[in-house]
Amino acid sequence: MPRDKEKNGGRESLTTGRTRRALKVGGLTTAVGGNYLWNALRSPFRSSDERGRELLETHLKNAMLIVEKSQELRGTFLKLTQMLSMRNDLLPSEMLEVLSVVQSDVPPMSFDLIAGQIERELGDRPENLFAEFDPNAFAAASLGQVHRARLPEGDEVIVKVQYPGVDETVAQDLKNVKTLLQTLNVIARDVMRQKVDVREVYAELEERLNEELDYENEARNAQRFAELFEDDDEIIIPKVFTERTSRRVLTAEFVEGYKLTDILAPGIDQELKDQVAIKYFRAFWRQVFEFGTLHTDPHPGNYLVTFHPMLAILDFGSIRVFPPSVRTAYLRLARALMDRNAEAAGRELIELGYVGPGEDPAPMVQVLDVIFEPSYTDEVYDPREYNTMERAMSAATIKLENRAFSSPGHSVFLGRALIGLDSYMQQFGSVLNYHRLFEECIREAEERAGS
Repeated sequence: MPRDKEKNGGRESLTTGRTRRALKVGGLTTAVGGNYLWNALRSPFRSSDERGRELLETHLKNAMLIVEKSQELRGTFLKLTQMLSMRNDLLPSEMLEVLSVVQSDVPPMSFDLIAGQIERELGDRPENLFAEFDPNAFAAASLGQVHRARLPEGDEVIVKVQYPGVDETVAQDLKNVKTLLQTLNVIARDVMRQKVDVREVYAELEERLNEELDYENEARNAQRFAELFEDDDEIIIPKVFTERTSRRVLTAEFVEGYKLTDILAPGIDQELKDQVAIKYFRAFWRQVFEFGTLHTDPHPGNYLVTFHPMLAILDFGSIRVFPPSVRTAYLRLARALMDRNAEAAGRELIELGYVGPGEDPAPMVQVLDVIFEPSYTDEVYDPREYNTMERAMSAATIKLENRAFSSPGHSVFLGRALIGLDSYMQQFGSVLNYHRLFEECIREAEERAGS
C-alpha cells in the first residue's frame, strides 16, 4: 500500500519502496539524458541563435523534471537535489536557478508521526518530556521539521525532529543519484567544458548527507561553533540540550530575533544593515581563514538578528571542516591576491587542486581577479554595482578560452557559501571600504596563526 498520502493536515509518510524509487529516478535520468541527446541531434541543422535558444529550453525543461521528481520523492533524494543545486561546476546557471526552488519549505508531517518519532528516540511522549510543546510545526524542510517547546526548567527551545522513514531511503537514493550524476557529468563535460570527478562528487554527497541525518553530529557542530566564536560577543550560537537530543531529535535554545530577510527588506535603517553586513562578512572570513570550519548553508532562515543587534547562526547540519593545509592555503591565496602577487597566487591554486601540477595557473588567477577585483582598491564600494552575472560570464569565457579547471571537493561548499556572501552584501547595499575590511580579516587571521 502506498505510504505517501496526506493525513491530519500533514504528510503521512515518505514515498518508500526500493523498486518504486529506483524506477522513478531511472525514468528521470532517461528523460534528462534523452532531452540533451535530442538537442544534440538537432543542433547541426539549426542556426547559432536557434541552437542557443533550444539549449536554454533544454536546460530549463530538465531542471523542472528534476524539481518535480525531487518534490515527489522527498526525503533524502530531495536533500541530495538541494546539494546538487549548488554545483555550479556540474550544472548550468539556468538549471541552478530553477533548482533553487527545492530549497523552499515542504509540507509538514502530521503531529502523530512526529510524536511517535520523539517517543522512539527519547523514550517518552513530547507532552511528558516538555512543559509545553506546540503540535504545529514552526518550520519544515526535506529531512525534518521544527516545533517550539518549553522545558520543565523554563527554557524556551526548538525541537527538530527527523521524519520517520528517512533513513530507510538513504542507500537507495544514493544509488539513484549516482546514476543521475553520470548524466549530469556529460552536461558538465560537453556543455560547460568542466572536468568533474563524479566519484568525488558522490563521496561528498554521501558524507554530507550522512552528517545531516545525524543530529548528534549537528549538536557537536553547534558546540564546536560556540567554542570557536566564544571570544566574539556579537555572534550567538544557540545552546543544545543534550539530554533531549538523539540521532533523530535535537533540542536547542530558542533565539528571539528578526529573520535576515526582514533586515534586508526595503525601509530598514541603513545603519542597521551596515552593522549586520560587517558582522556577517567578518564572521564568514573568520570561518575560512582562521577556523577552517565553515557553515555552508547560507539560507536566510539560518540567521537571525537579535535586538542588540547581534547575529545568531542556526542549523549546523551542513558544516565543512577543512584540513589545516587547505585552510592555510586559502589564507595564503587571499594574501597573494591582495598583494597582487600572481606567482604566489598560482602556487596556492596548484596546492589547493584548482590547477594540476605543471599546468599554467595564470588563467585561474585571472578568474579570481575578475571575482575579487572590487576588494583590490582602497576606496568605498557599492556592492550593488557588482554585476554577478556579468562577472560570471567573464570568468566562464576565460575558462572556455583556455581549458577546463578542476573543482576540488573543498571548493564546492566554499563556492556555495561565497554565493551567499555575494547575495547578502548586494541586498544589504552597504557602501563600505571592502578593501580595508577584507584586509583586516586576512591580517587578523595571520596574527592569530602567528604568520
